[in-house]
Amino acid sequence: MKPFYSFSLISIVILLMVSCSFQPRAEWVTTTESASWVEQPDILSALLDTIPTIDVTICTDEPRQQIDGFGACFNELGWLSLSRLDPNIREDIMQELFFPGEGANFSICRMPLGANDFSRDWYSYNETEGDFAMEHFTIANDRQTLIPFIRNARKYQPDLQLWASPWCPPSWMKYNKHYASAYNGDTSEEKYRNGLPVDKAGSEGTDMFIQDSLYLQAYALYFSKFIDAYKEQGIPIFAVMPQNEFNSAQTFPSCCWTAKGLARFIGEYLGPEMEKKDVEVMFGTMERANELLVDSILTDSLCSKYVKGVGFQWAGKGAIPGIHKRYPDMKLYQTEQECGNGKNDWKGAMYSWSLMQHYLNNGASAYMYWNISLDEGGISRWGWAQNSLVVVDPETKTFRYTPEYYVMKHVSHYVQPGARMLTTEGTYTNLMAFRNPDKSLVVIIANETDTDKPVSIRVEERIYRPLLPAHSISTLLID
Repeated sequence: MKPFYSFSLISIVILLMVSCSFQPRAEWVTTTESASWVEQPDILSALLDTIPTIDVTICTDEPRQQIDGFGACFNELGWLSLSRLDPNIREDIMQELFFPGEGANFSICRMPLGANDFSRDWYSYNETEGDFAMEHFTIANDRQTLIPFIRNARKYQPDLQLWASPWCPPSWMKYNKHYASAYNGDTSEEKYRNGLPVDKAGSEGTDMFIQDSLYLQAYALYFSKFIDAYKEQGIPIFAVMPQNEFNSAQTFPSCCWTAKGLARFIGEYLGPEMEKKDVEVMFGTMERANELLVDSILTDSLCSKYVKGVGFQWAGKGAIPGIHKRYPDMKLYQTEQECGNGKNDWKGAMYSWSLMQHYLNNGASAYMYWNISLDEGGISRWGWAQNSLVVVDPETKTFRYTPEYYVMKHVSHYVQPGARMLTTEGTYTNLMAFRNPDKSLVVIIANETDTDKPVSIRVEERIYRPLLPAHSISTLLID
């Protein structure tokens, strides 16, 4: 028995030595305005009792909301811009955006149900007035742009989750019989004018959709036809929202609703129709800080049983904290990041980082950028210059990824669908942390000061002490 005892003792000693010397592998990537996605040398960690100061502790035993994923919106002008490039280059971009493990890892995206402000021009799927049976419904327009765009993405990410919302119903379903809701006849450039008479403009707090059961039922059928038509194209839609920015009268495709009007539409028409299709209904998109507008939907006995979540656009950021507090189990989506000004600069990227922190820290399960790609300047059909993840130069047929793309990638490349956000504690607060389903830990952290900054990060019994470059965003992955 003595030899057996000796062998066991030696084995235990070896195991203890290996255990004490083991350090989890840590991957470290940084981005600054002048150097994007720089892979740094592995960060060595130290045991807890060897570092006197801890700047932040990752609370691995305090999981918060589950993350469904990250993505952007498929818009017509995005596909047109990418189509200017050599097909091989365009494929490289799409692979970078959607192929799992390659780049941005986008897994959940949005699309318009009909025209939006970054469409080529106004259209709907049925402009035949009085066609309540939707006999003239067609997605022919989308076969030129949105369908090939989405199919291209699904080629690299077959499990891509897709949801949709209209900016405007067929124009004949609105009281003003026009796609726009705001007058812009005084716009200096005629090509951006929408042709809406000043006396046909709508306003917040009104229902611009005709509140007649015949129209409401036909509109629910319109949604249903859309679901079926896209399914026939091999593109499943898992959820819809009834109206983009329902408080906003815009110069581009738009339609104001009251919360009462939307509650009736969801409860009596859209909810039952989508239930037949096994498609979720989420309320939104919210673009006001008014929590009562959401409360009126979630407390409505008729429509609340159909509402599976709430979507908040960037201007609705003031409403999400209170809604998350009162409805902690309700799924919340950030539906559209702030649009920017077409400059695509580092300042805008860091502002986007602050928005992402706000939404995810207040319960959002998914975060979506707006335009995937635009021509240089990012000007819409209606004259609005906006930012994008990819910028295409129409003259040289070249492209570049913008700083906002790298901000998104620092999160979406590492945080897997199904991850749980984690609580953090300490004096350093410019960060977010997540635990992935494979148990790896992700810490995204920014340094917006003018000097490099060492930060000590506690993860359970180990301390990681990376040096954050000035004006940077970085990601630490602990395997």
